Amino acid sequence: MRIGWIGGLTRNEAQISRMAEWAGHSLEFHSGEMSGSGADQLRRLVERADFVVLVTEINSHGAVILTKKLCHRLGRGSLVMRSCGTSRFQALLDALAIRDERALAVAS
Repeated sequence: MRIGWIGGLTRNEAQISRMAEWAGHSLEFHSGEMSGSGADQLRRLVERADFVVLVTEINSHGAVILTKKLCHRLGRGSLVMRSCGTSRFQALLDALAIRDERALAVAS
């Protein structure tokens, strides 16, 4: 699964990317900066993502609003969180794994 991560602390980017890879996912990060080409980059990220994590604590209002609209319009699954560190992200990855296991069991 391709996970889009918008907002939050950029210093966590490398660690959460590794965590996603270890769980079999890819993660693409966007800081939420909307100046310059930031809005276009955000749009492309949401278009490519299967699921979007939107962190609101460290993010621009414009990025939050645009991301919510795009996720709704494109039918992307999303999770809006005030903050998200590594332990909370690991819990999300665990929940995604359980969801995928249940989907496989139903399909069998």
